[in-house]
Amino acid sequence: MARSVHCYVRGNAVKFYDWLESDTGRRLPHGPPVWICGDCHVGNLGPIASTAGRVDIQVRDLDQTVIGNPAHDLIRLGLSLATAARSSDLPGYDTARLIEAMIDGYRLALIDKRQGKHSPDAKPVRRIMQRALRRRWKNLAEERIENTRPTIPRGDTFWELAADEYTGLAKLIQLPELRRLVTSPKSRTNDAPIHLLDAAYWVKGCSSLGRLRYAVLVGVGNNKRKPKDIAFLDVKEAVAPAAPRAVGANIPPDNAERVVQGALHMSPNLGERMLAAHLGSRAVFVRELMPQDLKLEMDKLTAEEAISAARYLAHVIGHAHARQMDAETKRKWHSMLSTKRTKKLDTPPWLWTSVVELLGEHESAYLEHCRRHPPARRALMRRAS
Repeated sequence: MARSVHCYVRGNAVKFYDWLESDTGRRLPHGPPVWICGDCHVGNLGPIASTAGRVDIQVRDLDQTVIGNPAHDLIRLGLSLATAARSSDLPGYDTARLIEAMIDGYRLALIDKRQGKHSPDAKPVRRIMQRALRRRWKNLAEERIENTRPTIPRGDTFWELAADEYTGLAKLIQLPELRRLVTSPKSRTNDAPIHLLDAAYWVKGCSSLGRLRYAVLVGVGNNKRKPKDIAFLDVKEAVAPAAPRAVGANIPPDNAERVVQGALHMSPNLGERMLAAHLGSRAVFVRELMPQDLKLEMDKLTAEEAISAARYLAHVIGHAHARQMDAETKRKWHSMLSTKRTKKLDTPPWLWTSVVELLGEHESAYLEHCRRHPPARRALMRRAS
């Protein structure tokens, strides 16, 4: 988080949720209640493969998903794009243009009949899509587990399991629903047997602190020693969201079910590859990691790259929201986003004011974070551990 203010914003969603309780946050317009990402920053978007083999730019992380106000996703994305622009040393004028492009892309999605199925025109997005389409299992294995053999190397990233943890994962693998999940890709036989090859606790940043997080390798096919195919599963504990939900929203009380439902609405490619389950008393969701699943990085962009990326990514979020609305609801939300704009700023004043206010708060908080966690101290802590 100390690398840049952009990284700090990405890793500190709680500060954004706290801001929503401020005077400015409470005065935001109330959009139609739909499933939202809840933590809609640039790093949570990227190429996602479907079970049919299609790759689209969609939301990658739905831990905070709720039925809520779509304006919250817009502001969070705007803040993330604005800090990415600052990290790329772009002037404030380009940040204003970026926010204008973002709202333009989002509004277009509300009236676009192509359902979001079109190629990105933004260079940063197009580059990551081209890279995703070239990737295979070998790339995923070397990136995630550092080798292509069906074992997970123990070390700083992957830790050995306790006996009860391994037993719990072994039982999880035997669930018929999980076998259907693993065999759902078109390249696998639907009735193929599956086997637990290896599993480890996954130390993966802030998302692992105090929670269950496991990497699991599953063999597909009759031969346990030489499986026909290998699935790399991410098993993650689902916890209560900090994102505010709409009053009276019908959200599953089970947090794993909530995440899966949010994914099905916001990111269908990912949702169809997810399963809600339990390990002991804790709710977990399971998803298979695909080689094509990548995080979108927005480092060192030109002004035109940042602006085109903002328009396209907002278009993606707009489609994720719009597919949940009927025609009249979309028309009203589109109209609300088109009013009260000024000649000098082609974006709703509430959106611009929110992004500017959040930028100031996060900039000062970021500097304080760097003061409390200087690089030398972090290096000493790593050596000591």
